[in-house]
Amino acid sequence: MLTKRIIPCLDIKDGRTVKGTNFVNLRDAGDPVELGALYAKKGADELVFLDITATVEKRKTLSELVNKIAHHINIPFTVGGGISSVEDVRVLLQNGADKISVNTSAFKNPQLINDLAKEFGSQCVVLAIDTKKEEDGEWYVYLNGGRTKTESKCFDWAKEGVERGAGEILLTSMNHDGTKQGFAIDITKRLSEELPVPVIASGGGGSMQHFEDIFNQANADAALAASIFHFKEIAIPDLKNFLNKQGITMRL
Repeated sequence: MLTKRIIPCLDIKDGRTVKGTNFVNLRDAGDPVELGALYAKKGADELVFLDITATVEKRKTLSELVNKIAHHINIPFTVGGGISSVEDVRVLLQNGADKISVNTSAFKNPQLINDLAKEFGSQCVVLAIDTKKEEDGEWYVYLNGGRTKTESKCFDWAKEGVERGAGEILLTSMNHDGTKQGFAIDITKRLSEELPVPVIASGGGGSMQHFEDIFNQANADAALAASIFHFKEIAIPDLKNFLNKQGITMRL
């Protein structure tokens, strides 16, 4: 049985780690290189670094920072933010990233997913989707760090992304982000059960029970969280031991 993964996420703005609630009200959470090294040491399975203002400010993710991170950690890490071409990805991979995450750029130019999968392999391409449940009960895709609503349904876009070559889905529920009230079980479960690639659940993790729920009830392959790790509310070794005791296979 495949082990489930715990993935701390580091949102980066101006070279610092930040964290907000429902995508706003950002506060400083520390140095991303130091935090990444600490999480790797504490037993995180992977890390995700997202340059959260890269797309909006139309600048490229900092390859120098990626290079620095690669020299300080020994676990796989994914980098996202402002990636819009094969060349962008090549630079990040050459600087030590293991995978890249595309979001707004892939939605606006879906062929990008095909091109990246062809050039670097599907295992390298993570399709990040920010989604929000609206009053009609449907989950819609949002772009530009959650600022722009589209008329596309989350599942339809995820399915298309996988057909185009995405090897993994990073699914963030904007309704749950930063609330610590639990992950979005329903939409995560649908993607996990109907798509042939791993699904990373993101948004809402606030207790160890929430992680058990997203693994057992929604069959997520990985769970991603930020503030509970950054502000030392839950320690990764404690979380993994708890999940292991609940019968969830973890890498201890």
